[in-house]
Amino acid sequence: MTTASAPDPTTDLRPEDPEEAVAFFEDAAGNDDPPAPIKGVRRLLAWIIPANLGIFLIWGAVPGILLPAQISAQFGEADKVANLTLVATIGAFCSMLAQPIAGQISDRTRSRFGRRAPWIIIGALAGGLSLVGLAFADSLVGVVIAWSLVQITYNVAQGPLSAIMPDRVPLKRRGTFAALSGIGLMVGALGGQIVGSLFFNSIAAGYVTFAAFSLIVLTLFVVFNPDYSSKELEREPFSFGDFLRTFWVNPVKHPDFFWAFTGRLLLYTGYFAVTGFQLYLLTDYFGVEKPETVIPMLGMISLAGILLATVVSGPLSDRVGRRKPFVFISSVVTGLALVFPWIWPDLTAWMVFTFVSGLGFGMFQAVDTALMSEVLPSAKSFAKDLGVVNIAATLPQTLAPGVAGAIVLAFGYAALFPVGILLSVLGAFAVWPIKAVK
Repeated sequence: MTTASAPDPTTDLRPEDPEEAVAFFEDAAGNDDPPAPIKGVRRLLAWIIPANLGIFLIWGAVPGILLPAQISAQFGEADKVANLTLVATIGAFCSMLAQPIAGQISDRTRSRFGRRAPWIIIGALAGGLSLVGLAFADSLVGVVIAWSLVQITYNVAQGPLSAIMPDRVPLKRRGTFAALSGIGLMVGALGGQIVGSLFFNSIAAGYVTFAAFSLIVLTLFVVFNPDYSSKELEREPFSFGDFLRTFWVNPVKHPDFFWAFTGRLLLYTGYFAVTGFQLYLLTDYFGVEKPETVIPMLGMISLAGILLATVVSGPLSDRVGRRKPFVFISSVVTGLALVFPWIWPDLTAWMVFTFVSGLGFGMFQAVDTALMSEVLPSAKSFAKDLGVVNIAATLPQTLAPGVAGAIVLAFGYAALFPVGILLSVLGAFAVWPIKAVK
């Protein structure tokens, strides 16, 4: 099949000829390598970092800092673990459902702005309003509802945003793109902790600030990276069976996808089972009296490890043409980093953990995203399949608060560490059965 010619990407990536747009999507569906113009890719490379920052600053600041602080302040210290477990579990469950549904809807969207852009903007706007609602929630039920809406709406934006790489980035550039995407993701998550700690005593102002920043950045991403029109694409009839399959990829037909999904699921579960309780670990396990003064330093330490690993591993993976060894090593390193605070229950050990796990998690984010993009079952349903992929990130956040909360209540905080180590190492070995990627 002949690749469709594209317009000058410095002006408008959307072709005027409807047949050209159809040819673009048909070519993408028939090849693993989309016919993206190189200048357009460069512009995407420049914008994917701030786009991911817009969303992941929220994921770093709210569930890790502001939400636990809000729950402790409003509902008391005695039941804070149980209350946080309830709020986080319900919210993450909503997130798990929202992203693949949003992905399938965007796959089927027909508009002059393409399939992804409308939902990125809608999700950012609705998410900002949900954050404002969370700022003024004054009951536990209100917090549960508002946080669930935040999870749903921002995943409406994140699902289509995650489909940008397989939609428009050539295979040979995906390691670099994934590395830059990973920088935005991890800098956002850790930067969110740092910035969130500045709003530790003014939580409502923090929510409003993050809402405004996200809306501005994601809007600019869409404006400066216009997509091909999807108006002329054939509309596929709706099937309820297809809707239910939004949450499913057949592991027998697509074993590589299954193993990549499983590896990510295990690592994320092990990691978030521990880090999801960082604020309470600092106060109740390490004895830190003012955690808001320590969290920025921890974020910078982790950020140093992540940036170092991400900048090196993504392009290096492209150069050597291998993904699995990087993913294996990163999972093992992330898991073994948990040994330090387990055997040495001190703030210094937690600082060592944040740097070492930053190295491992940075490498994982840079390379595993590229690996996942190469084992997707169908080019016609990138966003839907990536929504299923992202269940591997959101499901651990669904399971981890409940499981980790039960572990803490039954055995104490120290019991979290061996569980995290075991799951992370098992996640490392899950990548070796993958055959389509070296």
